[in-house]
This record gives sequence, structure tokens and C-alpha cells, in this order.
Amino acid sequence: MDSIERSFALIRRGTEEILLEDALRKKLALGRPLRIKAGFDPTAPDLHLGHTVLIQKLRQFQDLGHEILFLIGDFTGMIGDPTGKSATRKPLSREQIQDNAKTYQDQVFRILDPDKTQIVFNSTWLNELGAAGLVQLAAQQTVARMLERDDFSKRYKSGQPIAIHEFLYPLIQGYDSVALKADVELGGTDQKFNLLVGRQMQENYGQEPQVVITLPILEGLDGVQKMSKSLGNYIGITDPPDEMFGKIMSVSDDLMWRYFELLSQRDMSEIQTWQRDVQEGANPRDIKFELGLELVTRFHSAEQARHALDTFIARFQRGALPDDISEMRLACGEDGALTIASLLKAAGLVKSTSEAIRMIEQGAVRIDGERIEDTHLMCTAGSAHVYQVGKRRFAKICLV
Repeated sequence: MDSIERSFALIRRGTEEILLEDALRKKLALGRPLRIKAGFDPTAPDLHLGHTVLIQKLRQFQDLGHEILFLIGDFTGMIGDPTGKSATRKPLSREQIQDNAKTYQDQVFRILDPDKTQIVFNSTWLNELGAAGLVQLAAQQTVARMLERDDFSKRYKSGQPIAIHEFLYPLIQGYDSVALKADVELGGTDQKFNLLVGRQMQENYGQEPQVVITLPILEGLDGVQKMSKSLGNYIGITDPPDEMFGKIMSVSDDLMWRYFELLSQRDMSEIQTWQRDVQEGANPRDIKFELGLELVTRFHSAEQARHALDTFIARFQRGALPDDISEMRLACGEDGALTIASLLKAAGLVKSTSEAIRMIEQGAVRIDGERIEDTHLMCTAGSAHVYQVGKRRFAKICLV
């Protein structure tokens, strides 16, 4: 396999789609560093592992010698990305954007090499575009084309309002690619429409269109909904080492392989060997240790990762958890929560809520190894936890 195909194979790993693959191969064959763009609206300052799927792909391009353009959309952040929204999103203030942008810069360099990364702000060129420039941008797209977007189409058909400025968002994101002369742009699968507008915009300005690479949206700890801080199913890259390791260990055995593919830097052949080992009877928990060690090392240190592993083993493994622990999903009420007593009863770990309360008062109930004393504890939807009653009753439960 020649160097171009090796590079292509690395880039393709974990991607959803590359538009167009032949165009990417041709760009890789140019023999110069490519300009790789990814845009982030600074709407939420805390990065989680879901964000790192894309950022890790940027790092792979960086390691291959290409130029990374980490775009903070301080201008577009004041519009609000309408992608996936069922209503017009409230724009951020300039102060909020500046605070969030600073946090992004502090956190992103846990993955990217700061000496090989350009942090750029799209207000640099968009503030100079002016009203006449915005009108010219708007003239390059039709309302019919905009309504092809799934989220716009649904809102239009259901009679929900769409503000005119929301149509500007994909146009401005596309113009960012023109201003930066991007060779490649990365984004989530939900950004495909915007990324393709960038290709069209570059063609309109006489540039060679960028290659579009979309990456999958990482599921959260519940294995169903996308990783999100608001849903409580996330692993933050600033989580303490022990907490991060424990959350990784709560990932289901099936979801673990997707985390390996999208988050790990291990060679896929090694991961496939582990999959075969598990199929032949190896304990998936031991393989999950490797994932926990790798990710905690990446965001903290090897020493802290090893300590987190030792702590987890001391807390959960030394005679604490059976190998055949059952896993289940329970539905919350309308308020998105269950009392601990109701949860234990629904899971079949106790016969009644009164027994659950009695066991809690006796100190016989644990969540992830920690003794529970509050009989009124509310358990919310999101991540999975191991619940224990007495010495022999266990269940890994995910509330949804």
C-alpha cells in the first residue's frame, strides 16, 4: 500500500461519508499540506468525547502533515445554527461567545498540537463583508434549495416560523470555506447540507471545491441518544480521571466497539482481534479496561489512568461484581426521573418499595460501589449505573 492509500485509509476510518473520495485522493497526491477546516460555534464551552470524534480526525490530518484551521464561529454564533432545531435558536451575546471561545481554545489543545493549529474567527472576514456582501451571498441560493434541508422543510410544513436570518447561516458557513480556501471541511452528519453549500460557494468564487467529510454522531452512555451534557449521558474531557474511567466502564459491551472505532487510536486489526477474543469467550470487561486506560491517558496522564484502573478494580472487581451481571433499560416518568426505591423494585432487585427503603436504611444498597443512604434519592435519565442490593443482587440499569 503506497503512502497516499495509507493516508486515505487512516482518514476514512470512522467516517460516515467522503464527498468525493477520488477528489480527496487527488488532493493528497498534490504533495503539499492541505488546508483542513472545521467550524465550531461556541455555544457550549465544555467539550465531551462526542466532540472529540471530529477533533481527533483533525489530529490525524495534522499528524499526516496537513494544516488545521480550527474555526470558531464568533460571527455565526450570533445567528445561531438552525441545524436540527424545531424553532429559531436564541443568538448568543458577544460576551458569551468570547467566554466560550476561550474555553474551547483551552480544551481543544488536549488533542491538537497548538504549534500546528491555526485558531481563526470568522468575524475577521465577515465583519468586513457588509450589507452589500450579504445580499450578494443571499443571491447565490434559492428559497426552494434552502427548504430542501430536512429541518427547514419540517418546520415549514408544520407551520413553525423560520426567520430570514437562519437562511444566512449555511451561506455564511460556505463563505468561510471561500475565505479560508479550504481543501477539506469536516463536520457531523447533521452538517452535510451546510458543508455542501461550501463546495458550491467555492465553485461560484472560482475555487476548486472542498472535499466534504462527515463523521457520525457518537451515542452517549445510554447507547441511544447522542452524547449531550443536557441529557446527562456524556463523558467530559475535563472529567476527573476516576470519574472518566468509571463512565467508560459503564458503556455497554456492544457500544464499546463503536467507541473503540471512533475514539481509539489503536489499529483496527488489534481491535478486531479483541472482538474475536470476546466471541470466543474473553471477558469484554478486560477489553474495556484498555479503552479506559487509553482515553484517560489522553486527557490526563498514564499515571492517573493506571490509578483510575486500580481504584475501579478495588471498588468493583475484587469479588464485588459477578461476570454475568444482567443489563436492562427502564423508562422514567414524565419528569425524567425515578426514585431509587421505585427503580430497585422495577428492576426486580427488591419485591417492594418498602423493602427497598429498608435495605437502603440498612446500608445494603450501592450505586457503582458507593453506599446509598438517601431513601428519597432521584435517579435521572442518562448514563448507566450498576445497582447492588445486598451481596448477590446486581443489575446494570440504564434509565431512558
